[in-house]
Amino acid sequence: MKLHFTSDYMEGAAPEILRKISEINLNKHSGYGTDEICENAGNLIRKTAKAPDADVFFVSGGTQANAIVIDSVLRPYQGVIAATTGHVSGHEAGAIEYGGHKVLTIPQKDGKISAEEVEKCVEGYRQDENHDHMVMPGMVYISQPTEYGTLYSAEELKKLSEVCHRYDVPLYMDGARLAYALTKECRVNDVDLPLIAECTDVFTIGGTKCGALFGEAIVIPKSGFIPHLFTMIKQHGALLAKGFLMGAEYEVFFRDDLYLRIGDSALIFANRIREALDKKGYRQVVASPTNQIFVELTNEEYESLSEKVDMGFWEKPDDTHTVVRLATSFATEEKDVDALISILEENK
Repeated sequence: MKLHFTSDYMEGAAPEILRKISEINLNKHSGYGTDEICENAGNLIRKTAKAPDADVFFVSGGTQANAIVIDSVLRPYQGVIAATTGHVSGHEAGAIEYGGHKVLTIPQKDGKISAEEVEKCVEGYRQDENHDHMVMPGMVYISQPTEYGTLYSAEELKKLSEVCHRYDVPLYMDGARLAYALTKECRVNDVDLPLIAECTDVFTIGGTKCGALFGEAIVIPKSGFIPHLFTMIKQHGALLAKGFLMGAEYEVFFRDDLYLRIGDSALIFANRIREALDKKGYRQVVASPTNQIFVELTNEEYESLSEKVDMGFWEKPDDTHTVVRLATSFATEEKDVDALISILEENK
């Protein structure tokens, strides 16, 4: 039987969430997130993020969240700035462009964009005498962690926020894997939810990849920043009638800070895998401190490992090598990590 390290959404949900859903399963609740459970979950998020006036909405998935936020903030003639490696740039099947907005890609380093590159992009548009014929930069997209599992530091986030707000360009953070950054096991992280709420105009708190059955939370620190977002969510097909189920998930996540702990084991195991890769001389293409590991294999190594391990294909840097992603999750088991390390050692 193969080992499975392809992604962090291969399992169902945290036991605490399943218990909560079982408890409320036959209770009657109003629809579309208008229930008391969703309200309570929203209040818990507001408290944790120290954003008492924030608007909180629960939507069905990550791509839907990105499409809704970007489409709702931008005017028809505007586009969104993102890293060339950003999730909305390469791994959402053109969902943003499908909504009528161009993704304006800028250079990145280890998956991150800089305040300087954002300023260069916005200034380049404004100084071009033909800019009325061009797509206007209308917002900035980042993710925490990035597509390469790297993290923006507090200093980097503050600089991005300063540039965005100086140019009146909203900053949006996709937090699909945010739990793996906020865990105490992520020793290099110095960004918490209150800082995110302070620096961004909109952010998401990921559930699907962080131990929920499904769903993401959209958080807007300044209430009313996106008018009629409820209707936009409905238009994008991401408004669930049984919204109370997502509310229940996030109530569990933030009732006792489970969300801040659920990534602990994932990072402990990811670090063990990284150490084993280093010890055997495998090349890790980026120094990811979170639950995603990117390793370059020869085509022969890739073929051999693929017989025993399900991995995520990432890219082909040349004709003789393949970069793969190994991902741990809240549900990764130690026995599988031990088995993976043994296979990696044998394969080198």
